[in-house]
Amino acid sequence: MPRRSSALRWILPAVVALLWLGLAGPLGSFSGKLAEVSENDSAAFLPDSAESTRVTELQQQFRTERTLPVVLLWESEDGALDRAALAEAQQRVDQAAAVAEEAGALAGQPSPPIPSEDGEAVQAVLPFDPDLGETLPEVIGEVRAIPGIDGTTAYVTGPGAIFSDFAEGFAGIDGLLLLAAFGVVLLILLVVYRSPLLPLLVIGTAGLALVVSLAVAYVLADQGWITVNGQSQGIASILVVGAATDYGLLLVARYREELRRERSPVAAMRVALRQSWEPILASGGTVILGVLCLLFSDLGSNRALGPISAVCIAFAMLAALTFLPAVLVLFGRAAFWPFRPEYGEEHAHGRGWERVSSSVGRSPGRYLVGSGALLVVMALFLPTFDADGIPLSEAVRGGSESGAGQEALARHYEAGSASPAVIITPADGWQDVADAAAQVDGVAGVSPFTGEQGGPPGTGSAEPVEVDGLVRIDATLADAPDSEAAQDTVAELRTVVSDVDPDALVGGSTAQDLDTQETAARDLAVIVPLVLLVITVVLALLLRAIVAPLLLVVTVALSTAATVGVSALVFDHLFRFPGSDPQVLLIGFVFLVALGIDYNIFLMTRAREESVRHGARDGVLRSLAVTGGVITSAGLVLAATFGALTVLPLVILVQLGFLVGFGVLLDTFVVRTLLVPSAVHLIGDRVWWPGVLAQGPTEPAAPDRELTGASAR
Repeated sequence: MPRRSSALRWILPAVVALLWLGLAGPLGSFSGKLAEVSENDSAAFLPDSAESTRVTELQQQFRTERTLPVVLLWESEDGALDRAALAEAQQRVDQAAAVAEEAGALAGQPSPPIPSEDGEAVQAVLPFDPDLGETLPEVIGEVRAIPGIDGTTAYVTGPGAIFSDFAEGFAGIDGLLLLAAFGVVLLILLVVYRSPLLPLLVIGTAGLALVVSLAVAYVLADQGWITVNGQSQGIASILVVGAATDYGLLLVARYREELRRERSPVAAMRVALRQSWEPILASGGTVILGVLCLLFSDLGSNRALGPISAVCIAFAMLAALTFLPAVLVLFGRAAFWPFRPEYGEEHAHGRGWERVSSSVGRSPGRYLVGSGALLVVMALFLPTFDADGIPLSEAVRGGSESGAGQEALARHYEAGSASPAVIITPADGWQDVADAAAQVDGVAGVSPFTGEQGGPPGTGSAEPVEVDGLVRIDATLADAPDSEAAQDTVAELRTVVSDVDPDALVGGSTAQDLDTQETAARDLAVIVPLVLLVITVVLALLLRAIVAPLLLVVTVALSTAATVGVSALVFDHLFRFPGSDPQVLLIGFVFLVALGIDYNIFLMTRAREESVRHGARDGVLRSLAVTGGVITSAGLVLAATFGALTVLPLVILVQLGFLVGFGVLLDTFVVRTLLVPSAVHLIGDRVWWPGVLAQGPTEPAAPDRELTGASAR
């Protein structure tokens, strides 16, 4: 009977490990299909109430297909273009149209070549199907491969090419991003564990969590239950790698300690799991609830990130609490080779963290004031954070052909000629609306839609097409349609035309960008307090107190404000980015608060247990000493995984990577190490109010007893 029981103890871990490995193969094929169900059309993410969305719906009544303009531009290198160059331009337009038509990308007749007034450039507009998805960059690439015209510089630009260059930034995002993330995590784990095998087990756990979570996300997206885009997929991938590794670090630290106290790896893992599952679930649950607050966003791209992030965190926890324990039991002490923990071996904490703890205990007031002042000074720069959006043509680091083309287009034409603002207004007063629109600064020209397509605004008869008492007016903008100046023009245009006729609406691609920015700003105002409220309630239930949760939320909020302040300086003066996006601020805030609270949960759950025996002041210092190594390692891993986003060419992901990575390090080394312990030490037992801790014996705890937060050294 004992032999059978012993065998079962080894069979169960083997079965669990094989189940995970057996699922990885077939599910891996599904996770690779996630890009097929991604939705990357920014217009689709706007709420139905957005003015540009309503205009898009009304446009369909005019029997005009929604198109994505692609502009072919040839700029002379030495003076005016001659007739031969214009004739050659027509041949190139025909070639480009043939390429696009063969690929199923052409959605209408291309315009003829349109010379500029100065005679030094010629352009043509090709209407592309806006629903091409992943094939758009391929078609744009084929068009760009068409030979140019002698004596000119050729560009393929316009909204279609700009969007293509932006989408191409996501090409290979999975491979490059995950290679960078796994590479840096592996390097950190090798340094932390000084073992060749253990880092591979932890990395393997993160990899399995990633495969399964992306496969589940694919099924949910394929069924239409959630929406996924390339951005949310990349961020969620980083999140699952960082979270699974963090949870693995905590479990491994506890398991290694138990191997010194237990002969059997099975018995050691039983204790390690018993002490680990609650803080890991509390930590993961807090992050899940935090990211699910994004479901209250009016912007679909934000809502898309919430569920897929929650799924990734859930499987990160599951893998860390099932697969990793199973393989650790199977390998036993050999997993730690060559520094195997032996039974009965005495373990001493890193003296560095003991010294930090003692120093905080001696001068808590100094550390509280010093660390708090540092964060406040950093936070003073928060108002300088530019969250007014980034032009899509400048969203790729190092520039792009489409961005250079927009600059060339602006040198010879009205930059917004390929993508006019669309005004839908009642027919009985359309002329007054058109006249008022023409007077707006930044509007280069206004013409009614007459049913003719393929040419610039203003062609055809002066009488507009009337549908159900409505007419459409196209307003050509003087600035590039994705620029901040164009958005300001559209905002003014909306005010002016609504004063003439309250039923007049303004849409178009620039209006969609403007509505996206305004919706993102609204989301920021709604979701920030909601996340703080949810996190506070979770902490109050977990710690069974009110003072401690309020302290933690205030410190993390201050840390987040400091992070944004530093990011404002770095983005503006070091990287010289053209701006930022409210979505970066919102997503960064949600992750920083949820992930920053994680480390405070590990610190304070241990501090609460120590406080029962030693009081709050000594309890938090003991907790700081024994959680220092593993939490610091976890913070470095998480910061490094988000830092992997900076290898991508997209400005928005680089900004998010820096924002979250720097914020996690600030939480790890300042908030959790200095600010929170010093504050708790000064507050004393009142930090657990209104709960009352049953005070136990005050003798020092046995030096060999550790909790989940044991040193990772």
